[in-house]
Amino acid sequence: MLTMQEILETIKMVQEEHLDIRTITMGISLRDCGHPDTEASCGRIYDKITRLAGDLVETGEVISRKYGIPIVNKRIAVTPVTLVAECSNTENYLPFANTLDRAAAATGVNFIGGFSAMVQKGYTLGDRRLINSIPEAIAATERVCASVNVASTKAGINMDAVLQMGHVIKKTACLTENRQGAGCARIVVFANAPEDNPFMAGAFHGVGEPECVINVGVSGPGVVKNVVKRLGAVDFGTLAEEIKKTAFKVTRMGELVGRTTANMLGVPFGIVDISLAPTPAVGDSVAEILEAMGLERCGTHGTTAALALLNDAIKKGGAMASSYVGGLSGAFIPVSEDAGMIRAVLDGALGLDKLEAMTCVCSVGLDMVAVPGDTPAETIAAIIADQSAIGMINQKTTAVRIIPACGKSVGDKVEMGGLLGSAPVMAVNPFSAADFVKRGGRIPAPVHSLTN
Repeated sequence: MLTMQEILETIKMVQEEHLDIRTITMGISLRDCGHPDTEASCGRIYDKITRLAGDLVETGEVISRKYGIPIVNKRIAVTPVTLVAECSNTENYLPFANTLDRAAAATGVNFIGGFSAMVQKGYTLGDRRLINSIPEAIAATERVCASVNVASTKAGINMDAVLQMGHVIKKTACLTENRQGAGCARIVVFANAPEDNPFMAGAFHGVGEPECVINVGVSGPGVVKNVVKRLGAVDFGTLAEEIKKTAFKVTRMGELVGRTTANMLGVPFGIVDISLAPTPAVGDSVAEILEAMGLERCGTHGTTAALALLNDAIKKGGAMASSYVGGLSGAFIPVSEDAGMIRAVLDGALGLDKLEAMTCVCSVGLDMVAVPGDTPAETIAAIIADQSAIGMINQKTTAVRIIPACGKSVGDKVEMGGLLGSAPVMAVNPFSAADFVKRGGRIPAPVHSLTN
């Protein structure tokens, strides 16, 4: 039972510290929707999504009003489309993307994830078709999100897929040039992708998941920042303990919302993802948490250590609050979506190299980073390879969501609006990695993958 003090604390978090439920995401299995006839398969997909998720948005709004807690996004994640579409009689998977987009619009959700393929060890024919379809699918839709898992600790890194994704991202940027390349914000390249992630653009409904499930992603950087500021110059042990306690409270709220949603919709509750997900709003910044710990600006020496403390404390507090913590769970560092990160880049305190170091200890990777529009596809592939190596060696999820800003150079700004924010264009290393990424094949898994 919640005490009166806990209720008052939660009200303060919501009203003054930007606490919210960032997303309620319904996972839906489409494994029974395959059919040799593409039109028949798409019909099955549309009917199933709209039947199961038809009340998702309204249920979220009812719960938000009931508890007085903002629920920012309602989303859907589906079985990786390559698993459903590869038995169909088409080489272009654009009809499946259009079907997902129509279903998302019909249900009223913000995004639908699952235009995805898992190719860490190699391609199937369907995987190749889906990946080739990504640029056109993203350009033709508004709500569809794509993801490709190119590496894992068990399998190593599929460098053929890494290079291909470099070209896919470049082509998508060109096809969405009229939106400043913002289509790339709906593409994620993963290593060790989780099957129950509720956050876009990387959400998909993994093969080990049930028929239908509700996953919840909480947020609250502003809450944690205020705790850190209030504590003042305490030692690191005390600091970590208070962050843990705060994460515990936030997670309990997330589980309450998730279980209530699942009960109202008559589906199982899955997990609560306790990631700190920033927004461009003032005070809703992970970078500002790190600066409240004593860093003059995010990106200076000590930033990686501060982020490691934050990420670990968030995970520990969440794990104590719920037996079903999953997804990514930790601290996100998306540049365009975090006002403090943007300021750090503009002040010269934060560059790609430091961001890469930070991804070793955060919950994802290089996220919502804009680079010059003339950045070669091979350089983008090399950036993906570096992130994949960090994930593979450290047995953690890493990801790349990068935006080649067509026609823009270092120092320019990409405006995407809403939660996507605006991204300052960051410098990349000018030296080529083309001969490296073109070797092809698979970088072998590390020795510590041999755990059986």
